[in-house]
Order: sequence, then C-alpha cells, then structure tokens
Amino acid sequence: MNILIVDDEPNIRKTMATLLAVDGHQVSQAENSNKAMQLARSKAFDVAFVDLRLGSESGLDLIAPLLDDSPWMKIVMITAYGSIDSAVEAIRRGARDYLTKPFVPQQLVLLVQRLSEWRDMEVRLATLEENLDAVAPALEFDSTAPTVKRTLEMAKQAANSDAAVLITGESGVGKTELARAMHGWSRRAKRPFCVVSCPTLAGELLESTLFGHARGAFTGATRDQPGRIATCEGGVLLLDEIGELPLTIQPKLLRFLQEKSYERVGDPVTRKADVRIIAATNVSLEQAVRERKFREDLYFRLNVIQIPMPPLRERPEDIQRLANKMLLSLSRNENKHYQGFTPQALALLKGYAWPGNLRELRNTIERAVILGRGEWIDSPDLPDSIASRPSQPRPGDLVSLETIEELHIRGVIANTTSVQEAATVLGIDQTTLWRRRKQYGL
Repeated sequence: MNILIVDDEPNIRKTMATLLAVDGHQVSQAENSNKAMQLARSKAFDVAFVDLRLGSESGLDLIAPLLDDSPWMKIVMITAYGSIDSAVEAIRRGARDYLTKPFVPQQLVLLVQRLSEWRDMEVRLATLEENLDAVAPALEFDSTAPTVKRTLEMAKQAANSDAAVLITGESGVGKTELARAMHGWSRRAKRPFCVVSCPTLAGELLESTLFGHARGAFTGATRDQPGRIATCEGGVLLLDEIGELPLTIQPKLLRFLQEKSYERVGDPVTRKADVRIIAATNVSLEQAVRERKFREDLYFRLNVIQIPMPPLRERPEDIQRLANKMLLSLSRNENKHYQGFTPQALALLKGYAWPGNLRELRNTIERAVILGRGEWIDSPDLPDSIASRPSQPRPGDLVSLETIEELHIRGVIANTTSVQEAATVLGIDQTTLWRRRKQYGL
C-alpha cells in the first residue's frame, strides 16, 4: 500500500517509515499540513497516519482536506495524549482509527494489515461493479425527459406494494432493469430477484421452470426440482415477455396470482409461496386478448399497475449522457481511452431513431469502442445504418406537416396498448386513426 505519515517529529516519522517499508509498503513523509496536501495531490495514498498535534496546527483539521481529495483514504489519528475526546472527534470527522503513543511495532503492523484488508475488499467490490456495468450498464435514473421521470416516479410509488405490475415498452427500452430497480426500492430488496423469459422455453419446460416438477414427471426429470417460484420465496419474480406465455400455463399463473398457491408438475401437493409478480411485454396484451391468445382474466390480474417505458427516440435529451456513460464503461472493459464523441458523431447519435432502443445504443457504442482508432469516437466509427441515415425531423424543422404528423402518430402508438387509447391521446376518433395508420403503413 501507499502510506503517508504526517508528523512534526522526525524520529517518529523515520521509525514508522522504516517499520512499514520493511513490511513491503511504499511510504512518504510530511512534517506539516501543507507538505501533506502537496503529497496527497501528487500521489494516491491508501492510508495516512496523521499526528494530532503538528506544531501550532491540529491534525484534526487535515482530515477533511485529505478526504476531499482522496475519499477512499483511510486516516489514522496518532496521539500521545490518549484522550477519548480527541479520538471520538477524529472518528466523527472521518478518521478510520487512532493510534496512541507510545506504541510497539506489532501494533502498527497489525493496524496496517487490517486497513490493507479493508482497502483490498473495497477495490474488489469496485472492480466487480465496474465489470457488471460493462456487461449490462444500469438504467439511467437521472433522466431529464418528462416521460422517464413520470415512469420512475410511478415505479418508486409502486415498489413497496405487493400488487402485480405490468411494464410495457418496446424491446431494449430497459424493462428488466426497471423491474430490478423496483425490487431494490422495495421491502423485498434483501430477498431474491428472479427472471423467467417466457419466449425462450417450450411449454412443458417453461411450466417446470416456473412451478417446479417431481422426479419422473416427464422424460429427463431424474430428481425433484423446486422451480423459480419456490426459489424466489419472499422476493420478486419477473416474467419477461409475458405475451408469449402459452395458453396452457396461463390458468396456473392466474391461480397463483389469486391464491399464492400452485403445484409442481407431476406432484399433487399444493404449495404456497410469497412472491411478487412483475410482468413485462413488448406487445399489446389487449390485442392478444382480442385474438384469444391471452386470457382476459389473467390480463386484468397482471395489469393492476401498468408502467410504460418510453422508447429512446422519445427521450433525445438523454442520448448524449447515456452514450457518454456507456463509452466510459465499455472503454474500461476494452482497456481503451477515449476523450468522447466528435460533434459530428453526437449529431448522428441524437438524430437516429433507435428502433432497438438502449440495447441498440449500447451495441453501437461497443462497436465504436472496439473499431475506433483515435482519441475521439467519430462518425466513421459508427455503423453505416446510422452514419448514412438522415436525422429524424423535429417540430420547427423545414419539413412538411405530414412528416411531423406521421412521426407523432408512430410515437403515440408505440407507447399505448390499444387503438382506442392511442386515438384518445391523439384527440381523434378510431376511424381517423385507422385511416392514418393505413396511409403511413403502420
């Protein structure tokens, strides 16, 4: 570790430096506050030993400036007076520990060893968080877009309820991340969060994944399997793309939502579970109900609280911030260093419609990070589908009213669950909306 010793007594500094250097640490010394701050601003220290009295200065006053520059630093206050009051005050100001003079070498070595283990743990945790961000950057929660603010406000209000939630939105808008955030905001946060993707499993396998199965229930069932509902006890289960749930399983899910009871496949024993259900869909469940692909009673049971996630094209004010955040995370993952985006590249990113939403934006940034060669991501680093595509027009641009109308109708339809709802939002009747849809090929 890099260790800073701040003491106005040369002999104390020399003795401590020798002991710590023998133990394999890099040690720097300062005789006063000014020298200490100069060193702290030129080098990153893991630990600082600060004497309580530095001539006419108080070592207590050095704690805040050191932590302002290096929040991770572990500060140990050294005092020859053994005063409980001074130790408590040091801890209150941010010191991690204190050491009383005179001390024996073993005290110093053990204290540094403990601080070293603490610091290593913090570094490992930070590394894990960065790696997780690189794999799946978190949903942007400080959005300036009114639609996203409304969505997050609704999600936070609903988080502590046990009512079923239906998150709607196009593919790639961050429905899973929002469900995970709601779990984190809720009183169930310390219990499991599980995800079952409905389109990825065949009927029998999906039923087994949800409810579990008994040994011998079907070919290949060589042992009892509890299922996600059981393993998610006390927590939250996200059913992703619920519109793909087979009709044969829907009555069983409806029963669980109503009674919190279920049976495993091949097992007649009725079981209970305390699990909150959140469902997500990128299709209109109302339309699926009309087409008899989804049970109406299950739809109403799931749709207690509906939370719409807006597509990226409707939050253009967030694109630059999201792109910069993803660039930083993905650059670290690839061991590259970029200054940012050129104005030309940013203009292209902001003008693109992003049909794949956040997922497409992340893939685009990742491609640019891997293929880019300069210090800045430029337009040639972007895919041809973006670099050669004209920007989407906005109100006030020199385009026809029909073009703006088409874009607006497309956006409203994408964020509503029925033709009736879309027509209500647009302030037109359903017949007029039907004609517009036919006209624009929607």
